[in-house]
Amino acid sequence: MLAATAACAMALALALTGCAGSGEGVRVEGPSSVPEIHARADADDRGGAGAEAVDVEPSPAPPKAFEGARVNIAEGRTVGVGMPISVTFDRPVPKAERADVERLLKVTTDSGTEGSWSWIKDRDLADGQRVDFRPRAYWQPGTKVTVEVGTGLTRHFTIGRSLIATVDVRRHTMTVEKDGSTQRIPVTAGAPGMETWNGTMVVSDKQPKVFMDSRTVGYGDSYADWYSYAVHLTASGTYLHENPKANTYAGRQNVTHGCVGLANDGTAKRFYDQVIPGDVVKVTGSKETVAVGNGYGDWNLSWERWVAGSALR
Repeated sequence: MLAATAACAMALALALTGCAGSGEGVRVEGPSSVPEIHARADADDRGGAGAEAVDVEPSPAPPKAFEGARVNIAEGRTVGVGMPISVTFDRPVPKAERADVERLLKVTTDSGTEGSWSWIKDRDLADGQRVDFRPRAYWQPGTKVTVEVGTGLTRHFTIGRSLIATVDVRRHTMTVEKDGSTQRIPVTAGAPGMETWNGTMVVSDKQPKVFMDSRTVGYGDSYADWYSYAVHLTASGTYLHENPKANTYAGRQNVTHGCVGLANDGTAKRFYDQVIPGDVVKVTGSKETVAVGNGYGDWNLSWERWVAGSALR
């Protein structure tokens, strides 16, 4: 279960402001809200089990596969309804060993969640280095989840309230559905030739300020500056962030390098303040769909295709 993501594009003759398009050349400032933890599987970190198992019972697996295994959600965190559980490995797991590895990956919940593991080709890793767990539908708010990886790594986390934001690039609006309420926010998305990725993305983290440099991704001197209230959507560098251009163009025209821009009149901060990692951002009306392994693009696969990616299908 993986995540989606997007890219920012090259500069137009206009001085368009957008995002970096890559994880490279992006710097952050201030405290971060990040669910990832790089705890190793051989750490002394054990926890209790959840109420109901949603996959198979463990059986012996090659022990070396779990040396240095990592889980993307920190102990005790609260995440949004779209967050997949992502386990990464120091070395690629051969296809012949993946079924045994999956048997030592256990997810339990207190709500009987139906879900499945699926092997994902991560944008920045080799094939066989990432496997994700995703429910059939978004997590139910309030669900308590326990993840056991191998025999030495356990994580407990909670699903928070539901927040799903839908960006319509043709209408230049973002509709935010949270706890039964709906708000509509004017936005500006990727300009022609630099379109924002289509599809479903999941917030991986957020930063008060992010430095974006177009030179790191071959876009010349289009931009090199700090952008505030940056909500991170893809590994390739797609953000939803404050953009002064949105003061003029939000709700009217798409002028960014692929990111989604919000006005600096308080609009961007208000959205930033309510977002947590795991919240869902869907983009409609654009062109290419974000790759499954470009961040958490897991939800861009149908359930049938998702389950087909399991070695235990």
